[in-house]
Amino acid sequence: MQKTALTPYAHLPRAHHNLHVLTSTVDVFGAAHWLLGEHAPQPGGDVPPFDALVVSVHPGGSVELTELSAVRARWPHLDRLPDGGFVVAASRARRYEDSNQVQVFDALGRETSSFSVGDAIEHLLVDEAGHIWVGHFDENPAGIRRWSATGRLIWTSDDAHIPGLFDCYALNVSGTTAWACPYTDFPLVEIRPDRTDRPVRVWENRVRGAKAVAVHRDRVAFYGGYRDEQDRLAHGELTETSVEPTDIGLLTLPNGSVVGRRRVVGRGSRIYVQAEPFTEWGVFDLSG
Repeated sequence: MQKTALTPYAHLPRAHHNLHVLTSTVDVFGAAHWLLGEHAPQPGGDVPPFDALVVSVHPGGSVELTELSAVRARWPHLDRLPDGGFVVAASRARRYEDSNQVQVFDALGRETSSFSVGDAIEHLLVDEAGHIWVGHFDENPAGIRRWSATGRLIWTSDDAHIPGLFDCYALNVSGTTAWACPYTDFPLVEIRPDRTDRPVRVWENRVRGAKAVAVHRDRVAFYGGYRDEQDRLAHGELTETSVEPTDIGLLTLPNGSVVGRRRVVGRGSRIYVQAEPFTEWGVFDLSG
């Protein structure tokens, strides 16, 4: 089986390795961000507000530091807004409507607003327009939704007729378009809310369990799967109604070893992968 090695993309500067990586992501413009705290999250009870540091590594290699005040999320999601601010969200909400779940910070690290997007966040990705895409896992049937940075619900999958949308396994946001591959039927879904004539397109897909998806023109790649297929990289081509498989291989770390525990972020033709201890990002680019 053919192996494809990730290309090294960004790394957390060694000066910050003494802090705990709470979460990390790659934004829609290609900058990598690490949310760092003094301590690892602890189970149980409320989290006292704490100060955190965001270390941003831009595509050219420059490093930017942003101190965030009074972060409340124990198991956070992070992304950057186009104006330089940040969104930090708790993956779990103790109550379905928890007004403190999502915190919006300005470019100086000050909280400007907070709101709820619902429990059980699987993915949170900001697009080029500053809208926040949220995909939920199976403890919340809300599916996929798009929010403004002020907490206004802009689009919902409720009436989108996406087959088997029960758990948003894979979500890719690039430009202002989202791609998804949700459990249970695992269709490939393109979501363009601004395309009024056909905002949602669906392709039947036979690849099961992928945790990330990349799309480039009429080609698609699915990464991950169940059990011994966690490192699977499955390629396909888009027809009018379905994804036709073309090749199956393995995605490895740059040195050829297996990835192990990982974070993944899908952005257009790219799948970014970060393996434990979560200080380095590698990239697979379908367009390359």
